[in-house]
Amino acid sequence: MEKTTLNVQGMSCGHCIQSIEGSVGELTGVTAVNVNLDSGTVRVEFNPNEVPLDKIKETIDDQGYDVQ
Repeated sequence: MEKTTLNVQGMSCGHCIQSIEGSVGELTGVTAVNVNLDSGTVRVEFNPNEVPLDKIKETIDDQGYDVQ
């Protein structure tokens, strides 16, 4: 398993948390997702052999947020 913390802009409410945690959490190979609005970060634990980091970033981007 690999763990990473992404800086994400545009998150501001509970809906943002549900949107990101729901969409990223559904990806095969993702075992944990935690959104922190205060720090503007998304912590993800995933298996890079099943899902590349770029796919995780793309999924967040597709929800309308800016991944740094």
